[in-house]
Amino acid sequence: MSDTATHPGTAAASIAIRDNYLAMARQKQMYGGIILVIFISMMASGFYLADSRNAGGFWNGISNIFQFPSEVLSEGIEKAANLPGLLVEFLPSLVETLNIAAVSTLVGAVVAVVLALLSTRGLARWPRLIPVFRRMMDGMRAIPEIVIALVLIFILGGGPVPAMIAIAFHTAGALGKLFSEVAENTDLKPVEGLSSVGASWTQKMWLGVIPQVAPNWLSYALLRFEINIRASAILGFVGSGGIGHDLRLAMQWGQGKYDQVVAIFILLFLTIVFFDQLSSRYRNRLVKGH
Repeated sequence: MSDTATHPGTAAASIAIRDNYLAMARQKQMYGGIILVIFISMMASGFYLADSRNAGGFWNGISNIFQFPSEVLSEGIEKAANLPGLLVEFLPSLVETLNIAAVSTLVGAVVAVVLALLSTRGLARWPRLIPVFRRMMDGMRAIPEIVIALVLIFILGGGPVPAMIAIAFHTAGALGKLFSEVAENTDLKPVEGLSSVGASWTQKMWLGVIPQVAPNWLSYALLRFEINIRASAILGFVGSGGIGHDLRLAMQWGQGKYDQVVAIFILLFLTIVFFDQLSSRYRNRLVKGH
């Protein structure tokens, strides 16, 4: 006799499990369909709302979408002989942009380390304040860098300092969240061992936690540095200095200065590719060991 005939209860349980699984799969598909419909509806309504409030309208201006890039490229090709000299001319502005990104990443990472250790369960100095520090990081991530930069420019005036503070503020919130998630997976045995010999909280974090998480933290910091290079260039458009400021001036002059626009785009492209490859290499060595 088969097992099914011998154990009718087992067969009934298997059928019940299958029916429950199919019911859960259908329910999941239904929820997925509802979410997809809501998403498409929100996208469509948002598009039509933005199009109705736009001065020209999307459909009326879509035919001109390639007009500006073609003008820039044609003038850049026509004045290709000027590009090497322009690359050298805008190099100091690029260095300023890289300095903004580097300093803001360093400052933001240091603040992120403190916030991460204070908001990680099992490691926090004041466990009751963990929600406070986590909401603080949420707020720092929620405010875009350009909003912070515009407020600081109004207070401090133009220059690289508002951009540096704005990017560092946002970086601290973003890296703090990532650092905290890495710290939650640390082995607590070294921390317990240090506690048994009377180590302070700072000593436990410095000797027991940071050596474990340092490779992943450095990997995330390098990735954030790439992002901050782009952010510092964008903030130049609002008067925060760097190569973004030169790009805005060149675009405002219009035809006759488009060779400068091409040179700046080439510098930005080469810089981003270089640091992307460099950070990818060192991130792999830090995390994977090769």
